Amino acid sequence: GGGGGGGGGEGLVERTLRNSFLVSADMAHALHPNYMDKHEPNHAPRMHQGVVVKHNANQRYATTALTATLFRECAAMEGIPTQEFVVRNDMGCGSTIGPILSTNMGVRTVDVGVPQLSMHSVREMCGTEDIDICFRHFTAFFDHFATIDAQMDDVDAMCVGNTMP
Repeated sequence: GGGGGGGGGEGLVERTLRNSFLVSADMAHALHPNYMDKHEPNHAPRMHQGVVVKHNANQRYATTALTATLFRECAAMEGIPTQEFVVRNDMGCGSTIGPILSTNMGVRTVDVGVPQLSMHSVREMCGTEDIDICFRHFTAFFDHFATIDAQMDDVDAMCVGNTMP
């Protein structure tokens, strides 16, 4: 794929997808004061404390260690807080479009969201500060993605050919 006389030549689509990054932005379940036992103690998103990077071992979210690090580092460069959410292994979990697009397109993907209470109810609510934090985080992502991505490629290049002791 990718020929077609546009000057990019063979493999253009594949190279473009390889260099792309998808931020699958949805919402995240905030720690609910009446259901605190539904969250892992160290993975309980709170309102007003940053965008949540969502992880799931059963691949209900598309986040990987690499994509989470890249997304977090972009925010860290601007001093913007992030949070982590890992679904308890004994709890059910919804999903996002992230795993579908990541699988079908082969694009590196991170699933993130602003924490909210009462998801899917008529009384959904999120923190007002989280809207600004999310805007600043996404701006930092666009501003710093290329730099962080290149640094990660440099680390990969250093590791190629090295053997573990």
